[in-house]
Amino acid sequence: MEYPAALNLSTIEEYRQHYEEEYCQNPVITFDGIPVYFKKDRFSDAFFESSKRNGIKDQFSEIRAKRMDWIKAALQDPDADIRAGWDKIKKQYDFKRRVCIVVRKYVVVIGFSPDRSKAFFYTAYVANSLESLNNLRKAPKWK
Repeated sequence: MEYPAALNLSTIEEYRQHYEEEYCQNPVITFDGIPVYFKKDRFSDAFFESSKRNGIKDQFSEIRAKRMDWIKAALQDPDADIRAGWDKIKKQYDFKRRVCIVVRKYVVVIGFSPDRSKAFFYTAYVANSLESLNNLRKAPKWK
């Protein structure tokens, strides 16, 4: 599957507006028919990073933002590597979360409603190391 070119906007507000117009108006339907809904308040989590690696996302990430249009492509990619998510609190795999791994180490994470009839966007990023990517790929295939 071909992925869109990098998004090159001038300001954080332009990226925010693009996110809201492209993703928050209507759900994205995954390759397997699941509607994924996007909330405006997820923008900060998805497109900011922690400058001090302390969990506080305080720095805008152009690397993440430029790949914003990859989110839809990844969710609709039938060749994506789909894995179970990880629950940090319970320290176990969680099939209510789905990790989608696609070209160039790009990762999209969604979470499901209790009946799994719909999902919600959590975040998207480029896996920053081979170790991180390998850990994601150790997860069981999503079912």
